[in-house]
Amino acid sequence: MNRRKAPKLVLLAALMLAAGTAQATETLRWKVPNAFPSHLPALGDNLQIVADSLKAASAGAIQFKTFEPGNLVPPLELSDAVRDKTIDAGYTWLGYDAGKIPAAPLFSARPFGMEPWEYTAWWYEGGGRQLAEDIYGKRNVHPILCGITGPETAGWFRKEIKSMDDLKGLKIRFAGLGGEVMQKAGASVTLLPGSEIFQALEKGALDATEFAMPAVDQKSGFDKVAKFNYFPGWHQPYTAFHFIVNKQVWDGLEPSTRGMLEMACTAGVLRNLSRGEAIQGAVLRGLKEKGVTAQQIPAPMLSELQKLSDAVMAEQAAKDADFKRVYESQEAFAKDYQTWKGLAYLPRDFNDASGN
Repeated sequence: MNRRKAPKLVLLAALMLAAGTAQATETLRWKVPNAFPSHLPALGDNLQIVADSLKAASAGAIQFKTFEPGNLVPPLELSDAVRDKTIDAGYTWLGYDAGKIPAAPLFSARPFGMEPWEYTAWWYEGGGRQLAEDIYGKRNVHPILCGITGPETAGWFRKEIKSMDDLKGLKIRFAGLGGEVMQKAGASVTLLPGSEIFQALEKGALDATEFAMPAVDQKSGFDKVAKFNYFPGWHQPYTAFHFIVNKQVWDGLEPSTRGMLEMACTAGVLRNLSRGEAIQGAVLRGLKEKGVTAQQIPAPMLSELQKLSDAVMAEQAAKDADFKRVYESQEAFAKDYQTWKGLAYLPRDFNDASGN
């Protein structure tokens, strides 16, 4: 072969391969509603990050037009809209489906459950993905893990909370299985979309609320009306977000398109977790300067809440077969993982104990 022609032939082959790859990606123009306002960091902004990466990676073949909560579909009704093909896809928190799919909260947030990296290990390598696809597939919905964050705060309260008695009669916004635990503790629990929480707190319709991480809660203005912010987020040690697609639409996509959507969401998980962890420290310092008191829930209260949580899990597992098999899968995985975690990682209090 002529040596001067060889580089040109290699370049031509690469261009032909690239052209073939671009042609292999089918064109998608989807309207995708977001369950969360896009200005909320590490909560609502992740969908646009995923959409932008898909557009770039597909050379414009895959494009989403994203919608703010309520502009296309009510945020608590996204999975119904996807199921009925009112929309092709959406970005949501599966815990909102608890009334229709009792096992759904286990895929999104579970009291005293796994930490984020444990959850992703269970999802990708421990059978979690298969369980979610099976359970949601019955409703004509295909779920893809697309984001995850670390613990939420345990809530924003107008008054100091010192014991379980302080929860009795408390009007609080609480979501998912944690809400059921709070009901057992005697609180009056309601579920509101994030966009409605501040007004309810401001008008006194709520005494307290949980919602997200400090950076998100601060953007929502909770620190203006509730000065006691409690930790740790026992009710949501992880918060997982999913990109959900109508199953018939998903099954009809080209394998390369499905692969690209999955790849973008997998990257979205890492990016979402990284962003969420990176921004909380500075926000907490700023909240302290505004007079917010960051409080630790007393250990006896945490023990009581865990007992109530165990009771909720047992009750749900007894009532629903899908809840039972997901719960048992998580418990078995966490038990094995704890063997590794307990040996390999430094104790959380190591730096304090060593004086560092």
